[in-house]
Amino acid sequence: MVHSILLLIAATTADPVQWAQLTIQQRVIIRVPMARKSKAPARITEKAADAWDEKKGPRCVALRSIRAAAIVVRNGVDLILADQHRYRARLEKGCDAAAFYSGFYVEPDEDGSLCSGRDELQARGGTSCAIDSFKRLIAAEPDD
Repeated sequence: MVHSILLLIAATTADPVQWAQLTIQQRVIIRVPMARKSKAPARITEKAADAWDEKKGPRCVALRSIRAAAIVVRNGVDLILADQHRYRARLEKGCDAAAFYSGFYVEPDEDGSLCSGRDELQARGGTSCAIDSFKRLIAAEPDD
């Protein structure tokens, strides 16, 4: 008991105890590369834009299925999936897809999906654009 009292007396005369708080956060960012020229055109052209018909698309696309991207229209980024399906992420008004020519980053949500009305694409150059909608792309029938 004497030792305990001596420790209490010594503790009160010592330097005051400082408390600190440490917060550890994890941030995951997924980089989506641009498709090679053999898979998709590298620049916006009328011919490339006419090669695809847009249909109603889903609200969300699974991030794990996205393999590459292509820029074919001025206000959208085409996503090429692992199963070779294509979806066009239409960007919010005022966003130019040209900012995404060197690829882009996405911060995944807990559900692992990229969703319109919620997520945004972040260009390597700093531009950030929200996704307005997704369109399913179907190869256009050639004109006879």
